Amino acid sequence: MFETYSGATRIVPLLGYPIAQAKSPFGMTKGFAARGADCIVVPVKIPPDGVGDYLKALDRVENLAGVLATVPHKFALAAHADRRSDRAAFYGSANIMRRDRAGFWLADMLDGLGFIRAIRAAGGLLAGRRALLAGAGGAGGAIAMELLTAGVERLAVHDTDPARRDDLIARLDARFADKAAVGSASPRGFEVIVNATPLGMQRDDPLPFETEHLTPEMFVGDVVSARHTTPLLAAAGARGCRTADGHDMFEATLDLMLDFFLGAAP
Repeated sequence: MFETYSGATRIVPLLGYPIAQAKSPFGMTKGFAARGADCIVVPVKIPPDGVGDYLKALDRVENLAGVLATVPHKFALAAHADRRSDRAAFYGSANIMRRDRAGFWLADMLDGLGFIRAIRAAGGLLAGRRALLAGAGGAGGAIAMELLTAGVERLAVHDTDPARRDDLIARLDARFADKAAVGSASPRGFEVIVNATPLGMQRDDPLPFETEHLTPEMFVGDVVSARHTTPLLAAAGARGCRTADGHDMFEATLDLMLDFFLGAAP
């Protein structure tokens, strides 16, 4: 890692609210240094009603390597971009943005790709499986598309916001020939269970699924990055399930994000 930073150092703001749970600042900064890039990732805690003005201000900052976003700013990041990858355009959300060679903001959404990598690294199988997903937000939409792209036979989506859930299901069905449907909090009948909501960030959060119905043959993934094992993953581990968490997702996504910032297209 670079011993010092200077006026030549490029910065990457990481936008979130809250932001204390994020692991990206250290991991990404270390990754940039390993590739010989003088860049630093800086966490920025900003509420939703201020993120639009902040992004407009960043338009004038010339020493940016790009911008990262976590909950709840992924939709705002995609909306601000001049151009979006096919993934980001489909989801309507993005977790990463940089200027292209023409100077326009280009956004992408890498959460889904990273989480699929994390599932496979932990021994999870996807092709021909039935999956249940909680959360139809930015991360949930990204993971939903990648699960179906990876060969999941059937995907059920559960969300406390029926309109958001139904919108995602309609877009998925239009693209994947009616392979998505409405789900519930019960994991019965599924082999792959994924929480793409913030539930579990706090120890006293309600559970996204009815964990008493988990069985050892199920694979359970949780996007939450917390300093503690989430209640969902604690319950899954106690029942003998294989698991992957938000830290696994970050590690699997790190190289994709570095490639994107340094000019490659994941």
